[in-house]
Amino acid sequence: MPFLPQDAIIAEEKLTKYLLVPLPKDEKSKFLAKAGYTLDNWQQLEQDLRAQVLTQPAEAIEITRYGEKYVIRACLQGINGVEVNILTIWMVANDTTKFVTLVPDQGANS
Repeated sequence: MPFLPQDAIIAEEKLTKYLLVPLPKDEKSKFLAKAGYTLDNWQQLEQDLRAQVLTQPAEAIEITRYGEKYVIRACLQGINGVEVNILTIWMVANDTTKFVTLVPDQGANS
């Protein structure tokens, strides 16, 4: 399985306006808060995605018109020491890798 580049694009807005914000649907901020991530420390989440997730092998899951989609399963150790199992989705197109989203990994052995 391939590894995605450590310098993948992780848009600040994905973290600060989506993942770490309480939303009516697909709410992920409470899940990430268990590991200590909040809007106040979103940069730490970005660093941890690079250090803990992008160091894991990626699995190609589909090719779309936007590019090739990959999933990386990882155990994210939060800033408070709590570990959460996550699935992250990444898109690769034109030699550019971008973070798409993160969801709790329901299939992980917990």
